[in-house]
Amino acid sequence: MIARQIASPLIRFLISGGLNTLGTYLLYLVLLRFMPYWVSYAIAFVSGIALAYALNRFFVFGAPRNEGKAALLPLVYLAQYGLGALIVYGWVDLLRLPPTLAPLASIAVTIPLTFVASRWLFR
Repeated sequence: MIARQIASPLIRFLISGGLNTLGTYLLYLVLLRFMPYWVSYAIAFVSGIALAYALNRFFVFGAPRNEGKAALLPLVYLAQYGLGALIVYGWVDLLRLPPTLAPLASIAVTIPLTFVASRWLFR
């Protein structure tokens, strides 16, 4: 398995996060054509939670199935969403910067916090 060839959980986390980010960002851009930025962001974010759980469990941490911890993962992402939504709002409505770049600013701030919380959760 590819995950076993990459020794560092941090590197695996960044790879899985990159794939998740790419997928959810593309979804956000498509939705942005039809919906307000905040609805597009929410839908893309929720979609990313399911993908993140699968990638973190199998690829990043190789954790056994644990329903209790699985139930806590949405809390990690809820906190990330709250902070991310504030950043997106500040980016678009306060700073008047392009909404297409707002999720990238959010990701840059929230990734380190999410890694620490996810590592704690899956170990």
